[in-house]
Amino acid sequence: MVGRARKTYALLSHGLWRQRNDIARLLDADIVAWPFVLTNRIDGFIGWGRRPSGMRAVQLAKRFGKEILTLEDGFLRGFAPGQAEPSHSYVIDRQGIYFETRHPNDLENLLAQPQTDPLALERARRLMAWLREERLSKYNNSPLVTPAVAGVPQGRPFVLLVDQVAGDASIAGAGADAERFQLMLEHAAASNPDKTLVVRTHPAAGEKSLLRQAAAALGLAIVVPERMNPWPLLEEADGVYTVSSQLGFEALMAGRPVHCFGSTYYSGRGLTEDHGELNVAKGPASLEQVFHAAFLDYTRYLDLHTRQLCSAECAIEQAITLRNQRSRLTRKVFTAGFSPWKRRAMTPFLKGMAGDPVHLRSMEAAVRAAQAAGGIVAVWGSDKPLPDTAPAIRLEDGFIRSKGLGVALTLPSSIAIDDDHVYYDARGASRLETLIEEGVFDERLLARARSLARLLIERGVSKYNLGTAANLPVVAEGRMKILIPGQVEKDASIRYGSPEVRSNAALVTAVRQLYPDAFIVYKMHPDVVSGVRGGGDAPSDADRIALDGDVLQWIAWADRVETMTSLTGFEALLRGKMVGVHGMPFYAGWGLTEDRLAIPRRRRRIDFDMLVAASLILYPLYVHPLSGLPCRPEDLVTEISGGATKKSGPLGMLFLGAAQQINRLGVLLRDSRLR
Repeated sequence: MVGRARKTYALLSHGLWRQRNDIARLLDADIVAWPFVLTNRIDGFIGWGRRPSGMRAVQLAKRFGKEILTLEDGFLRGFAPGQAEPSHSYVIDRQGIYFETRHPNDLENLLAQPQTDPLALERARRLMAWLREERLSKYNNSPLVTPAVAGVPQGRPFVLLVDQVAGDASIAGAGADAERFQLMLEHAAASNPDKTLVVRTHPAAGEKSLLRQAAAALGLAIVVPERMNPWPLLEEADGVYTVSSQLGFEALMAGRPVHCFGSTYYSGRGLTEDHGELNVAKGPASLEQVFHAAFLDYTRYLDLHTRQLCSAECAIEQAITLRNQRSRLTRKVFTAGFSPWKRRAMTPFLKGMAGDPVHLRSMEAAVRAAQAAGGIVAVWGSDKPLPDTAPAIRLEDGFIRSKGLGVALTLPSSIAIDDDHVYYDARGASRLETLIEEGVFDERLLARARSLARLLIERGVSKYNLGTAANLPVVAEGRMKILIPGQVEKDASIRYGSPEVRSNAALVTAVRQLYPDAFIVYKMHPDVVSGVRGGGDAPSDADRIALDGDVLQWIAWADRVETMTSLTGFEALLRGKMVGVHGMPFYAGWGLTEDRLAIPRRRRRIDFDMLVAASLILYPLYVHPLSGLPCRPEDLVTEISGGATKKSGPLGMLFLGAAQQINRLGVLLRDSRLR
């Protein structure tokens, strides 16, 4: 063992092996699989909790005189239990595990000498308030509704009893058993004769609900509300009863009286009313001290996307983002007629509160399935009519899409979800237009928008981020330089958003009439340059036709941008350029652009911060290129500008190339059918 700077630990189960990269980062150690390694090459064994791998790790460590490390989920786990998604946090214990409070463990040691630094305790207070404000729990896939909506009778106070899964190791670890749950229920009923007994079941309890069994045995009436976020229940309850659930600690954070019938890390410290002899000989600690020990000293957090160590604040922010994005889709989504590639691309975006989307071949099949499940139908773009017999949404690329073109089958990192009219369809108001017209933009949101705009400019990020160098012309001083971004003329944004000027050649002619002495550069759309889509007749009134170059370089070169509906107009506004608009894109009609067409329904005058907040923060959905999980636009901009992307192996690249050619043919065929 001499001379090895990094330690080596052996994992004892397939489940742990799937998390080996996380474990290696948590420990800054090398990870190997047991028994495929000699014992003299390892420093210790790692098991999971008190599952078989955890018990075996203890036995092997004793047998070979090695370290024993026990791994468990942290107190902020993720969106939903039982899903194959990375955890926000873990705990690693070198003595035992936190829920076995009658045996030595690292958390008990931390609480024996609680934190006293005022700044550290203020951080703990701030984080507890944040968790409560954002309604975050260990899992965060339950609807945020009131107890009344979930089925708790009104007009009578209630106490909350927290159920657990029969046989769970945390029950035995707390010195309890099924009888403790019956005792707890009896005590709660006797102590609260005029109150409703509300039972919050564990998400994984099913038929193993100990309190349901106890109520049946005792003949007591209980109310089991529908699945809901626990915070409103905790806050409305007159008291909370638990054996060893983590919800007991969340009840303390909610300021409620908590009765403990088992030994937990937070009981026996003067914070709870403890029943029985299970919580003796524990030192006192404040709520902030317990939180700091459990959530900040004991728990380790990993970035959801990069899987690098991160702060608790970072993990909480990511948990909020994940929960908020998925809560925008409350119904199960059924897609209609998506290609295999688009199914793969859309699945991360369409995973909502009701789980993964279901992809079906036809509109008829999607409608039937949505009707049967109380779900919603999803269609791509604006060309297909929405069904009349089921709720439906439209999907489209977002404004910070990817590092590469969609026609090249680059997976998107942003999409927009809308109702009958997507953001480019000016025939009616989109969700984005309604957000801009009616939305409330507080200073916190506007400050975030300003910060995001600065980040986009500093990192040089646009919609496709192709990054090729532009050959910029030198123009005589004093002569206006105008950039006209070309568009795909059969694109829906022109068909539905530019009723008068409908071709690139007509646009260039119109701009030449407005600015006869200007130096006009017409930059062809990348899809047209690639030959996949048509750009119409070549404009004859431009001084130069540009085939390449990053659009941001051209924007920086220009004095102004003239466009029908191109997103380049928005990107030019972002960079302080004057923009003339000949169509009706989402950013026109608000007093920020020189509009050649009137848009009477857009009455509100806004500043650019409000436009950024609505169009880049509130409206789109984002997923991170590395994880495929919801992220903030700031995270996506940082990742795109950093250059790291997931890469396929040789076989994957071969299939991708074939799929790209098939997709190109499909796009050409589709465009040929449009008139």
